[in-house]
Amino acid sequence: MLAVLSPGQGSQKPGFLTPWLDLPGAEARLRWFSALAGVDLVRLGTEGDADEIRDTARTQPLLVAAALLAAEHLPMYDVTVTAGHSVGELAAAALAGVLTQESAVTLAGVRGREMAAACALEPTSMSAVLGGDQADVLAAIEAHGLHPANFNGAGQIVVAGAVDQLAKFAAEPPAGSRVITLQVAGAFHTPYMAPAEQALATVAAGITPTDPARILLSNADGAAVNHGREMVQRLVHQVTAPVRWDLCVRTLADLGVTAVIELPPAGTLAGLVKRELKGSGAVPEIVTLNTPDDLAAARDLIARHGAPSGHEPTMQFRVVVAGTAGTFNPADELAEGDTVRSGQVIGHIATRQGAVDVTAHAAGVLTEWLANHDDPVAPGQPLARIGGQLS
Repeated sequence: MLAVLSPGQGSQKPGFLTPWLDLPGAEARLRWFSALAGVDLVRLGTEGDADEIRDTARTQPLLVAAALLAAEHLPMYDVTVTAGHSVGELAAAALAGVLTQESAVTLAGVRGREMAAACALEPTSMSAVLGGDQADVLAAIEAHGLHPANFNGAGQIVVAGAVDQLAKFAAEPPAGSRVITLQVAGAFHTPYMAPAEQALATVAAGITPTDPARILLSNADGAAVNHGREMVQRLVHQVTAPVRWDLCVRTLADLGVTAVIELPPAGTLAGLVKRELKGSGAVPEIVTLNTPDDLAAARDLIARHGAPSGHEPTMQFRVVVAGTAGTFNPADELAEGDTVRSGQVIGHIATRQGAVDVTAHAAGVLTEWLANHDDPVAPGQPLARIGGQLS
């Protein structure tokens, strides 16, 4: 099983889009994305210096556009899982089919501008905490009136809040930890971003999402999200909520992901996955896709680890996944080859709190059961594959 990951803010590097513009149609695509985002992505990705592309209003649409541009050159129909870190979730949602590319880039532009505006309201920032006992670190964060913004795994938590409180926190670090000040302009993923969340919600309300065509993991809790509208709500709320990348990585391991491609600018998420899963025996094979020269390796990885499509280009397949842990029981009256309607109950998950319905989120043909009677399942685990004609 293969996952494609989209990086978030902080992964950008000056000139990282330059080699991509040599591909046919790439510059035109970026100019279209620029019109949607309201910033010149071609210039920023090729000529912008480190300070310029650190600007939140510019960085966020730049990262989403870069991920989508690179993914256009991959056989995404054989990719089973997508996930993104922070603003990278917008790209992941587009790659999963929840958003159009245009919607993702437009939302990234709004999100970046509004978060930059929220940053300007009062002096806030972020620091990385490396090491230490997690309970002790969280207690110290709370004691200083700060917020945990990112749980990145591998012993790394990013703390955010008022600049003066961060300085006091760094002067009295939790036992066994090291605090590194980050060069960012605000307290992302905390209540300080409430104005940005409200503004993004207003725009997102006008989008008509679709349900994901592949497994899409959420930063909120690492769970797979089955419904497009729910994912949009999560994307909006994530502006003020912590990024639980540690839980996303755990879900990748629970799903049995054997290979990962990180989209450009790649490296950060690949490193976190390696460090979090080191020693578990579940470290996937990884390709960091930074230039077109890496496309051959990425395509080879998909060919070896992706889900073979085995279908004509006129077909699409949607994977129904478990929304909770428990024991799965398919509906007795359903068999592979049967037609199902959107919203039809195709099985149940037995939990301590009772049975939870499993529904088909698209009409089509039940092509394959991916779990059997009385199988124990985890959140995000594939249960069935449904195929249907593309409209």
